[in-house]
Amino acid sequence: MPEGVRPVTIITGGTRGIGAATAARLAAAGHDLALGYRQDDGAALQAAAAVKAVGARCMVAKTDVTNERDVARLFSITADQLGVVTGVVNNAGATVHIGDLADTPVHVIRQVVDVNLVGVILCARQAAAVMSMRRGGHGGAIVNVSSAAATLGSPHEYVHYAAAKAAVEALTIGLAKELAADEIRVNAVAPGTIRTTIHAAAGDPGRRDRVAANIPLGRAGEPEEVASAVAWLLGPEAGYVTGAVLRVAGGL
Repeated sequence: MPEGVRPVTIITGGTRGIGAATAARLAAAGHDLALGYRQDDGAALQAAAAVKAVGARCMVAKTDVTNERDVARLFSITADQLGVVTGVVNNAGATVHIGDLADTPVHVIRQVVDVNLVGVILCARQAAAVMSMRRGGHGGAIVNVSSAAATLGSPHEYVHYAAAKAAVEALTIGLAKELAADEIRVNAVAPGTIRTTIHAAAGDPGRRDRVAANIPLGRAGEPEEVASAVAWLLGPEAGYVTGAVLRVAGGL
């Protein structure tokens, strides 16, 4: 990136939890930000205000990451309002339901796979098209948010979610090789149990504290700890890192 040019980063699911923490961390590091979100207008305004408070530019956009047109619109308005996109954090995700696979409704399975896998693929596809040097772009970096569930499997909780996240890690490895010549680095972070609202949204608000005893470090993680890993992978210090999955899971 030319000296003096501020990075422009898109974060999906960027207004709550890990996404909001990442937005705050990147804003402090000099990024201008576009925050995609699904429906919580209040959280979007709060996250944007936190970003602007440290002097960064910020826009928010309601975006369904499973919808190709919505994704294209997010990238287009980001370029129009903030400038050339240099980074993408594919953070939007949901577990929706906790239980055995046999007890999980099919429409929930499809929703989880759509958000956690198809949404990442669509956003990564658009990022590749926009940032690829072969296609007239300037290069950049993509960070996909996976989960420790990708290797743990999450039995009796959400094996379908774990399967989607495992696919995200496969996508990360393959796309890193595919886009290396385009000066686009592709990496992932794999958080463990983090103190966000994702557990409550799936109907089990006490899960993060209940499972803490099984975590080697003895506690759930904080969104800011994941945000630091994302920021490092996006930054110049990770310039020789691509195709990596950085686990932020307290030892799991």
